[in-house]
Amino acid sequence: MENKCGCWSVLRRSFGGSCKSSDPKISANSIPRTSLVYDAATETRYLNASNREMCAPDEVQNSSDNPNPDPQPPENRTPRQLLQFSFQELKAATGNFRPDSILGEGGFGYVFKGWIEENGTAPAKPGSGITVAVKSLKPDGLQGHREWVAEVNFLGQLHHPNLVKLIGYCIEDDQRLLVYEFMTRGSLENHLFRRTIPLPWSNRIKIALGAAKGLAFLHGGPEPVIYRDFKTSNILLDSEYNSKLSDFGLAKAGPQGDKTHVSTRVVGTYGYAAPEYVMTGHLTSKSDVYSFGVVLLEILTGRRSMDKKRPSGEQNLVTWARPYLADKRKVYQLVDPRLELNYSLKGVQKVSQLADNCLRRDPKARPSMDEVVKVLSPIQDLNDFAILSYHSRFSQPGKRKKRTDGIRQLSYSQSKSIRESPLHSGKQQCK
Repeated sequence: MENKCGCWSVLRRSFGGSCKSSDPKISANSIPRTSLVYDAATETRYLNASNREMCAPDEVQNSSDNPNPDPQPPENRTPRQLLQFSFQELKAATGNFRPDSILGEGGFGYVFKGWIEENGTAPAKPGSGITVAVKSLKPDGLQGHREWVAEVNFLGQLHHPNLVKLIGYCIEDDQRLLVYEFMTRGSLENHLFRRTIPLPWSNRIKIALGAAKGLAFLHGGPEPVIYRDFKTSNILLDSEYNSKLSDFGLAKAGPQGDKTHVSTRVVGTYGYAAPEYVMTGHLTSKSDVYSFGVVLLEILTGRRSMDKKRPSGEQNLVTWARPYLADKRKVYQLVDPRLELNYSLKGVQKVSQLADNCLRRDPKARPSMDEVVKVLSPIQDLNDFAILSYHSRFSQPGKRKKRTDGIRQLSYSQSKSIRESPLHSGKQQCK
């Protein structure tokens, strides 16, 4: 972990306090609080749901981890380096919030593309000055003012190359807006699931490593922060495919002293949340590690964490992938077929094993994010691409040796249609 690249400021004044749950809705829901180790059936019961937010809209808006939320406006607690924008400045910077400037939409609200002057808050002409992303809170949005305050406090005080930079904010009457650095390539979700051109293997590893460093920084500071909403849509990419974590509205200060966890309301997205957190409300840094394991599977497979369009046995990515993860002869059946043979053989094995470790049902058995970074770092340098292995084996006619690592022999022409090959069809067993 690169602590030397990060800057920590004291967060206790903003997010300190009791670790006891203050949300009566948690107990009212009768969430079972038993062992933190679950079998497959129990896990599937809680995670096999649609890919949506885990609490009702009224709960998100009205429930709170803090029974007495600070009534003071966030500017009283915001570091001086953040810029304070007027609503009119941001309105002009985004061209009056034009629909064609919308970059995305989430529970918080719309995100608009805009331009501001390089040394201040004044709006600039499109294409000049600094390009920014302006997030506007919906008056009736799923994330309320409390999440907006959390975003300002955390991103206003935490600085790291793998966290998105918060430039400033606007709080004016009922308007709540945030201004971020513009991330040229958008979200990892778009590249994995919505783009025609598949994301190359090397970029996938680079993105995973950057995101891991971001989480490791959050977990490793003097006052740990639990991200609580790690997923592909919250991993943003710059022009060089450097990944940065965004959207800290659900972030939570981690346990302090001899406390083992933070008890809190259950929020997040189905398919990514750790089973022990969903079932007990007990939040630890290992909850983020589980979510990282899910994202790592999405990066490896090109499949969404939850996909109702797939056959019943394949809708939950974790449930479907578990039997393949620990078997070196089967892991290649998990690889995104759009990669064809353009991936590292050893890299796939190491990524699969790492994902398996992150997804352990016992949170204590999961690695720390520091350990995850150590595993991912050398994978970047592996160049044993599958396509090179096949080409070398077929370069001399008549010399087709049997493979022992569970991958069938494929000809050059077959490598172009790998989706139909035994490597990815799953219809034939690897020998």
